[in-house]
Amino acid sequence: MEEKILINYKNVNINQKEHSILENVNFELRAGDFVYLIGKVGSGKSTLLKTFYGELNLAEGEASVLDYDMCHIKQKQIPALRRRLGIVFQDFQLLTDRTVQENLEFVLKATGWKNKEDIKSRITEVLQQVGMENKGYKMPYELSGGEQQRIVIARAILNKPEIILADEPTGNLDVETGRRITELLHDICKQGSAIIMTTHNINLLQEYPGKVYKCEDHHLFCQ
Repeated sequence: MEEKILINYKNVNINQKEHSILENVNFELRAGDFVYLIGKVGSGKSTLLKTFYGELNLAEGEASVLDYDMCHIKQKQIPALRRRLGIVFQDFQLLTDRTVQENLEFVLKATGWKNKEDIKSRITEVLQQVGMENKGYKMPYELSGGEQQRIVIARAILNKPEIILADEPTGNLDVETGRRITELLHDICKQGSAIIMTTHNINLLQEYPGKVYKCEDHHLFCQ
């Protein structure tokens, strides 16, 4: 049985402030895929990710993300789309004035969870999944960079998203910690979320294989 297509871009052009960033993009993500996006700084990797979660409009082409037509998506549909995606940023973006537990509670409540017991049990579950079950009471500044990134991944998987977009998740980490984070994302992929990860660290591709797309000269190439 063919895996379900989650993202399908055909001949898509992506512009930012009148400048062409990527042209004629053809890209497909299926359930169960682990995809690396590689390329130099400024080649369009993060820009492409932004189009997947509706941060950036598309100039032309055909594009669907989780059955939403991204060329004609309405502003009011974007929150529903984003609830089905997990986003992992390089710079963590945790709320610094509250504990790990409160950071995760905030996201669940914002996405419609009401039952306190359900919230508590889901938070316990995701913290165990990322190996941080004893860190719920900590403030973000009390954690190392690798630990913060694990919490960011826990936050991204709270609502069991079909797709996780990880923008340079190892960019601010040392090599060994970066490897562990990549391994964790591969484990999450095996449990059912398709993953797109941008990276500069080409060594990770050999160690933790996946499909590879490269942004270069305003185009996206499947390697």
